[in-house]
Amino acid sequence: MSAQARRVLLAPGYLLHHRPYRETGRILEVLVREHGRLTLFARGVRGPKARLAAALQPFQPLLLSFVLGREAGQLTGAECLAPGPALPAANVMSAFYLNELLLKLTLRHDAAPELYDAYAATLERLHEAGETEAALRQFELTLLGGVGYGLELAVESDGAPIEPGGFYRFRPAQGLYRVREDEPGALAGESLRALATGDLGAARTRADARTLLSAALAECLEGRELATRRVARAVHRGSHPARPYGKMSD
Repeated sequence: MSAQARRVLLAPGYLLHHRPYRETGRILEVLVREHGRLTLFARGVRGPKARLAAALQPFQPLLLSFVLGREAGQLTGAECLAPGPALPAANVMSAFYLNELLLKLTLRHDAAPELYDAYAATLERLHEAGETEAALRQFELTLLGGVGYGLELAVESDGAPIEPGGFYRFRPAQGLYRVREDEPGALAGESLRALATGDLGAARTRADARTLLSAALAECLEGRELATRRVARAVHRGSHPARPYGKMSD
C-alpha cells in the first residue's frame, strides 16, 4: 500500500452508479457517510461467480471496505447492512433522480454526513405512500445547502422579511424579491415560510417549492441536463427508453 493510500473497513455507504470495467470489473460511484462521494474500482463483480454482485445494489444501505487513494480507490469488500424491501416501482425513477443530483452536484472526497443522512431518510420516505413529492423537495433543499447554495427563505434580497400574504419571484443571482400576485410564476410568501419549516402539506406549497427549487438547481447544474428527467419525459410520452442505471447482475 502506498504512503498516500489508506484502508477503510465497513464504512456505511450507498451505491449511486456503476459502469463496466474490463471483463469482470465495475467502476463504482458510491456515497460514504464519513468520506463523501468516492470512485471505487471493483474487480471480479461481474459474471456467474461474482460473490459481491448481490450486495452491490442501489438504494440499499451497505457496509463498504476499500483502499482509498488520492483519486480513486479499490473496493475490497461489501455487504448489505440491513436488506429492506424494494422501492415501489412508481418511485424508482425518483430514487435514481436523487442519485443523479448527487453525482452531478457533489465533489469527490468531500464528506457531508448530514447529506448522507438526508439521502438515507429520503429513500425511507420513498417507501411511503403520498410522501414522494415532499421527500424530493426537502432533499433538494438540503442538497442545495450542502453544496454551498443554500436558499434564504426568511427574507428578501434587500433584507425585508418574507410576508405570508406577499408574493415573490426568485432570481438566482439575486434571491427572492416581491412581485404582484398576478405575475407569472409568483411564489406565495406563505409557501416559502412553509418550505423553510418542512411543511409541504398544501398543494400550493408543493407547487411553489417545485418552481423555486427547479430554478435553483438549474443554476447549479449550469445547463447540464439530468438523464432522469429526460427518461421521465420519454416515459410520459409513451416510449420505453433504456434504464439509466442497471443492476450489478446485468
